[in-house]
Amino acid sequence: MPVVEKTLTRFPRKARRRNFLGALILGTLLAGSIGVSAQTPAHPQKVVPVDRNAAGDAPDDPGPLAANLSSAIQPKAISAAMKKVADWELTVAEPSFNQQWTFAALYDGLLAASATTGDAKYRNAVVRMSQRYDWQLLDNRFPHADDQALGQAYLDLYLRDRKPVRLANTKAIMDRLVVRPDDPNKLLWWWCDALFMSPPVLLRTYAITHDQKYLDYMDHEWWLTSAKLYDPEEHLYFRDDRYLNQKQENGRKLFWSRGNGWVMGGLVNVLEYLPADYPSRAKYVEQFRQMAAALAAIQSADGLWRSGLLDPDAYELPEVSGSAFVTYGIAYGINHNILDRAKYQPVVEKSWKGMLSHIYADGRLGSIQPIDGQPGKFKPSASYVYGVGGFLLAGSEMHKLAAAKH
Repeated sequence: MPVVEKTLTRFPRKARRRNFLGALILGTLLAGSIGVSAQTPAHPQKVVPVDRNAAGDAPDDPGPLAANLSSAIQPKAISAAMKKVADWELTVAEPSFNQQWTFAALYDGLLAASATTGDAKYRNAVVRMSQRYDWQLLDNRFPHADDQALGQAYLDLYLRDRKPVRLANTKAIMDRLVVRPDDPNKLLWWWCDALFMSPPVLLRTYAITHDQKYLDYMDHEWWLTSAKLYDPEEHLYFRDDRYLNQKQENGRKLFWSRGNGWVMGGLVNVLEYLPADYPSRAKYVEQFRQMAAALAAIQSADGLWRSGLLDPDAYELPEVSGSAFVTYGIAYGINHNILDRAKYQPVVEKSWKGMLSHIYADGRLGSIQPIDGQPGKFKPSASYVYGVGGFLLAGSEMHKLAAAKH
């Protein structure tokens, strides 16, 4: 049975102990916000609580902002920004690397950083983590997508070096998943962030095995979730069905930045791996274009998006993790001729510049909302691993976009 990961975090020992106990209590109270449904039978002895302290922090004095980063859309400048952020994150977070969903996007971003910058140290850190856990996924609350998110990094590393151990456990869990019957009382992916967690793993399993059952299962479940949570008028996803009828202070519908960003990241994975002749591919392309247009239309003057997408005036700070994944998605769409370059390149150039304005002199990437499941407020210094992962993924696509210009 998995146990709670012992971490070496950015906090003094006494503060770690106090904050960790608080995290256990808060995690229980906010289970729905961190991926445990109120409808799910409770098995507290089997659930590994999310280590919130390991995922990031928000100091009162993070130091000065970086003064030497260029927002030019040039490969060298983009690589420099990626390396500054990745180097800082690797230094502070690697001692706390674990198997939880909070870190999965960071691992994806680190792999993208190595591929983009040519520096193997980011990929090597993910390999060390994978070896430490013997390439195993958490498996204490199957079929929860949170525990499958790490499979994307494992399988990307397998595709680079096809050692059987890198595939075996993840494929075994995907094999269990695709024969699981639907529960008429509850969606499998009942929260929209799950579309970045499980579908990318199923898609890579298909790419490795060429067995269409993984695609068909992913496709079936995606459109069940979309039918429930995708708003055909606003072209955005509700985080989960608790928010279908909730409103922001201005009376607009409540759509969460990070949740919709993670859907954009999920759509990137679908478009990357789904065959051109797959029957429903056109539906994914259409949803991707709809979401890109909706998000571009509500981009703030600083280039970023607020935690509550349709009530930006209610949030003083932009939310960088959601903004990063939106940038990643739109830049991918440009690079793959799915989105019009003339229309959307100004959007991502503006959002990239906006994100750089939240990098501190030491490399900390700030203005990232802590673990939650809805819009919220936070400190300018707030930095969490999934947001850094999104930034590095965005940088990888911005680098390709820049290279195409030069």
